Amino acid sequence: MTQQLDIDFVSDVACPWCAVGLYSLEEALRRLGDAVSVRVRFRPFELDPDVGPEGEATDEYLARKYGASSAQLQMAREAIAQRGAGVGFVFDLDKRKRVFNTFDAHRLMHWAGQAGRQRELAGALFKAYFTDGENPGDHAVLIRLADEAGLDCERARAILASGEFAGEVREMEAWNQRSGIHAVPAVIVSGKYLIQGGEPPEVFEQALRKIIAQ
Repeated sequence: MTQQLDIDFVSDVACPWCAVGLYSLEEALRRLGDAVSVRVRFRPFELDPDVGPEGEATDEYLARKYGASSAQLQMAREAIAQRGAGVGFVFDLDKRKRVFNTFDAHRLMHWAGQAGRQRELAGALFKAYFTDGENPGDHAVLIRLADEAGLDCERARAILASGEFAGEVREMEAWNQRSGIHAVPAVIVSGKYLIQGGEPPEVFEQALRKIIAQ
């Protein structure tokens, strides 16, 4: 018997472990096969909403925020790249020169959810930032990615030129805070089970099998 699961994937475009977590989750779902039928919804989370439109140099930002040395940052990049390769995602973090504001990307993601194209846009955003080193806050980039994800690029342009969906994104971010979600990725299954972090596929698979059994 197929089990229906609703999954909320709370993430930020600027979070490399969110890319790892998404691809790991999808691999786990492939392993489960016909045991589950899943609907995945993406919820917004901003790692640092105070980053300005011009962004900040990546290494300086990470060193300030986490107190990490250059050697530690390099080790982290290598670990992330290795984990990404294991689930089929290509990181080229040397191209990620700056950290950018992602609020407009989240506004587009909310709209993409209404159009049934969230996963496509999420994949395009992760690739643009972590593989190609592009700015996920740049409107020209976002319009192009919306088009690549099968969305109406003129509608995307109009959304970005306005404040549309800003209230909805803020409301969902406030929901994260009320629910105690302070780090991403956070995977919420059926509204009551939480799987935290960019775990390997085996961890997601084991957790989901337990949930199905219950």
